[in-house]
Amino acid sequence: MACLTHIALHVKDVASCVTFYQDYAGMQLVRDRHVNGKHIIWLAEPGKAAQFIFVILPDGPGHQQSSMDFSHFGFALASQQQVDAIAQKAEKEGRLLWPVRQEPYPVGYYCGVLDPDGNRVEFSYGQPLG
Repeated sequence: MACLTHIALHVKDVASCVTFYQDYAGMQLVRDRHVNGKHIIWLAEPGKAAQFIFVILPDGPGHQQSSMDFSHFGFALASQQQVDAIAQKAEKEGRLLWPVRQEPYPVGYYCGVLDPDGNRVEFSYGQPLG
């Protein structure tokens, strides 16, 4: 059986995306490499670097997404208050995409945020995942 180990994001600005995922999702730097003149970063949740990582690659075109496209990354939080805090931070920074809302199980309580490259990121509480 296959096991999902990583997602690679090809972004315009590596540093701003790394800072975003560290600040918003609590991801930690696992590897910081320079390969063939390119700066490549590996990020992971604390204690989970051997299971799943985000690879951040430079020189991407920027992510454009239709308003009808609900593709996104999802991060589980420990409480509704944490979702509220993320939404407030995102609103102050002009990144809030979906205001906080409550939906029936299994969706739960969530908000949506844009990362610096334009990727949609959901922060939720109450889903059966995470």
